[in-house]
Amino acid sequence: MAANDGKNLYGDISQRVGIYAVKKFLKRAKKECIVDKFAQFTPIPKNHSQTLKFRRYKTLGRITTPLTEGVTPTGQELVVEDVTASLAQYGGVVQFSDQILDTHEDPVLNETVGLMGEQAAESFEAIKIAILNNCTNQFFAGGTTKATVSAAISLGLLRLVNRALRRNLAAKITNIVNAGPNISTEAVGASYILMGHTDLETDFRNITGFLPVERYGDAYKAVSEYEIGKVENFRIILTSMFEPEKQAGASGTTLLSNGAPVSSAAAADVYPVFAIGRDAYAFTPLGGQNAAHVVVVNPKPTDSDPLAQKGHVGWKGWMGGAILNDLWMAKINVGCTGTY
Repeated sequence: MAANDGKNLYGDISQRVGIYAVKKFLKRAKKECIVDKFAQFTPIPKNHSQTLKFRRYKTLGRITTPLTEGVTPTGQELVVEDVTASLAQYGGVVQFSDQILDTHEDPVLNETVGLMGEQAAESFEAIKIAILNNCTNQFFAGGTTKATVSAAISLGLLRLVNRALRRNLAAKITNIVNAGPNISTEAVGASYILMGHTDLETDFRNITGFLPVERYGDAYKAVSEYEIGKVENFRIILTSMFEPEKQAGASGTTLLSNGAPVSSAAAADVYPVFAIGRDAYAFTPLGGQNAAHVVVVNPKPTDSDPLAQKGHVGWKGWMGGAILNDLWMAKINVGCTGTY
């Protein structure tokens, strides 16, 4: 058994195999995650508490009065605000029998580690999106509330959001967090990021001025395999994780309702689209030391399992996050036309 500071991290497998399993787990886990890419990130330190603290400094006021000769100006105080978020631990377990290991033709343990990596990715992504859903800076397509959403995304709505972000001094994204077990950043072309559901792809492509990702040229490069293109100051990334609220919008539209086109009085589904500026939110990322532990326990004789018939594979990890500045992001509530 492998040990680290007196603690068994990998169950019954060697440290070398354990490290390989963690890398495979993180590789599969990062594939479906996009929210982390645009976050301010704080890796979990050793012997951490269960509360994360994110610090922001308020902007200094403008100075419009000339200096007086020989007079030192009055000192200014830095105003610091702390945003806290609670850490929680998550995890899952898959049990297997000795017969599967002895007789099954597929590499069960290898595949199980990969599947659990995907499970962790989807679980953490869903939790993070739920945090983003608390954004108070909201816009509504065709209405003024979620219940009155009656239109799809449009150029006019995007320009309204862009104006609000710029008025509130939201900086564009210029660096993204790279996927992988070693956390790092990569410079990208300055832009705001739009994140939404794949159902909305046709509606985005129908916007005047949409530029598909394959036509970016040298000025830009895709920041995600799920990026489909850009409209003016926004780059658009779509995955199936940004699920709509079914039948939460206006009635009597031709938008999707309960996932299907309708022309009756059924209420429209409302899709969240998140417009993101730099440092709008922060999370503990799924990557880096102590982010996720993978444990494999092979079947072995115990008092409760005298014939060594049962083993298990499990993972656990800590995650927490918070919105740092509501005005540096926006939640755009839209319908979906359902056209192709």
